[in-house]
Amino acid sequence: MPETLNQEWLIARANFGQRIHFYAPSLKHYETTGFRNSSEPFFIPVSVTGGACSLRCEHCKGKILKSMHEAGSPQQLLEIARRLQDGGGKGLLISGGSLADGSVPLLDYVEALGQLKEMGLKVAVHTGLVDERLAAGLAGAGVDIAMIDIIGADETIRDVYHLDATVADFERSLRLLGENGVTTAPHVVIGLHFGEIRGEAKALEMISRHPVSSLVLVLLTPQPDTPMQGVAPPTPETAGLIFAQARRQFPETPILLGCARPAGEHKFRTDTLALQAGLNGIAYPAEGIVELAGELGLEPVFSEQCCALITQEESRAQTDNNMAAAGHGDTDGVR
Repeated sequence: MPETLNQEWLIARANFGQRIHFYAPSLKHYETTGFRNSSEPFFIPVSVTGGACSLRCEHCKGKILKSMHEAGSPQQLLEIARRLQDGGGKGLLISGGSLADGSVPLLDYVEALGQLKEMGLKVAVHTGLVDERLAAGLAGAGVDIAMIDIIGADETIRDVYHLDATVADFERSLRLLGENGVTTAPHVVIGLHFGEIRGEAKALEMISRHPVSSLVLVLLTPQPDTPMQGVAPPTPETAGLIFAQARRQFPETPILLGCARPAGEHKFRTDTLALQAGLNGIAYPAEGIVELAGELGLEPVFSEQCCALITQEESRAQTDNNMAAAGHGDTDGVR
């Protein structure tokens, strides 16, 4: 059992109690002895550009988009949503490839996003760089969460993303989302600069200046047949140091270990360090992590939604706890 009597663990317990959230959206099949997701689509990924991306980043080259449903028009998005809802699904992650300016072309979809919310679906969007019009549009549509990668090194933006932009442009996007009242979950990719730690501390500093709902940390996971295919990702211990830094820097903000990280023993060690550092949730936890969390005295909350929606899950968990305490029945089970 890992040592947990550290500053980060104590911060998490003081501010969040014993809950730990585990996520397995039906973006892919997931099953361990401690947790599995349902076989039916529950929360699905959609790309508004299909497999097209102008940036062709060094670690991805658009390959991540190929696993998403394609919605080349707002009408197609609504059709996908209706089929999802008819099958009992609850939400969508709407993303897409970037244009040359680093934005995802979501502006024409704003009205449709609002209709998805009227249908009662959860709506998460991955934005890319944001201007005033898109920030206001997302706010008007009432999206549940906007996710944006925050990069803290100009050379990473240039050499990995092939983007003519600066860290100031990423912070401006975060500011615009906040000023327009959009609930936001920034992401930081640990090791994005060819496996090196470069700009992560700056990214956290930038995020700390803006209102955010949650913070999602992921590890570089290069796709096959990309220029980064052979790049070594950060070690779990290196990632663990950033987990701990983030917990200290954001003591009252939910922090998640998101979907992307290397598999195998690396994943188990990374997930263990995430527990030890007092992170609030883990997406697709490694085999044995749910059981380990129980051994550490944590109380699991399971969900098939996107982990960035943890604020809603925290509210639900608190409500369930209150109901259980009042004697209103069993509240266990996958959400």
